[in-house]
Amino acid sequence: MKKSLNVKSVVVLTAICAVISLLLAATNALTAPIIEKNQAAAANEALLVVMPDGTDFEKMDLSSYELPATVTEAYKEAGGGHVVKLTTTGYGSGFVIMCGVNADGTVSGAVCLSSNETLGHEKTFGENFAGKNSETVEAVDVISGATKTTAAYRNAIKDAINAATILGGGSVDIRSEEEILMDNLTAALPAGEGKFTKLFLTEVMEGIDAVYTADNGKGSVCVIGEQFVGVDESGAVVSGAEGDTAANVSAQMAILNASVETEIDLTAYADLPSALVSATKTATGNYVLNVKGAGYGINGGDDYHPASGEYIYIKVSMTKDGKIIDCLTVSQAETPNIGDACATESFYGQFVGKTEADYETVDGISGATLTTNGYKKAILRAFESVKILEGGAGNEE
Repeated sequence: MKKSLNVKSVVVLTAICAVISLLLAATNALTAPIIEKNQAAAANEALLVVMPDGTDFEKMDLSSYELPATVTEAYKEAGGGHVVKLTTTGYGSGFVIMCGVNADGTVSGAVCLSSNETLGHEKTFGENFAGKNSETVEAVDVISGATKTTAAYRNAIKDAINAATILGGGSVDIRSEEEILMDNLTAALPAGEGKFTKLFLTEVMEGIDAVYTADNGKGSVCVIGEQFVGVDESGAVVSGAEGDTAANVSAQMAILNASVETEIDLTAYADLPSALVSATKTATGNYVLNVKGAGYGINGGDDYHPASGEYIYIKVSMTKDGKIIDCLTVSQAETPNIGDACATESFYGQFVGKTEADYETVDGISGATLTTNGYKKAILRAFESVKILEGGAGNEE
């Protein structure tokens, strides 16, 4: 009898489970479309923040497109516009931005979805891009004191505009400036195998803006404006120039390849600035100076951005009459994402061609006054050092 009851209980429980399963399936069949519709509405609401007039957003499959690396999602809008979601790095990583781009290529809106930034400027900065396009987006100034954050935001908006162009069937060059440069160098000198290093110049190269040497020693590329001239190991021009231009490149490279530096004994000179670390002189009479600057690492410091206690070390080549041939930041320990911009060519490259009369016109680093002032004072000490080494007088403080 007990066994019969157990069998009956199992049958009843099985029947109940079957009924519940059927009810759940029926409920899911009824509610799934409603849930999906609500989720779509929520997604559209988020998209409408950056494209208020948009309708019928459709998520796109990005697998067949070559887009900027920052792009993670994209939605096509019925009117031909696109909403692009991007993840980039500002002061910190995980900086997520959503940007709407109208069919005519103008930004309809932009908003930060999440970030690990420190100053909060990313919360409202997107408002500055409404109505901007690929030609005018650069006009949006980065915010002093939040250069890293706002510059990353602006670059992400440019990526969104480019992505929208590509997704709409257009074409755009999405290579970085560094990638474009390397491609041009490789085209001028294929034997360099795509690996080049910018040469620090110790001689005046008439008519030549920069020289890049192949890391494998197979030659160099001279840059003249937007022209790239390939030169082999012997100094012969192999591509990019003919006639007088080719002859000048060969002549200038011969001067550069024959350049020899001699160490200068600084103890033989009185009153040299203490900022001068070492110096050499070329056979043509130019000077190569290593100087140190007391930037934020020496003069700054607080709980938020503690001073490193390190100088900025700078390498400067200069003619004997005091004109800068080349400039390079060798090492620095300034505040990350602020003062450390002194190590970028966009900053130190500004000193090329300057003299003591106009070096102070170089643009400073936004939000890094101590770094800028320390760097410029080191450049001044370089000018003073050359005057003393040439037999004149300096003016050390």
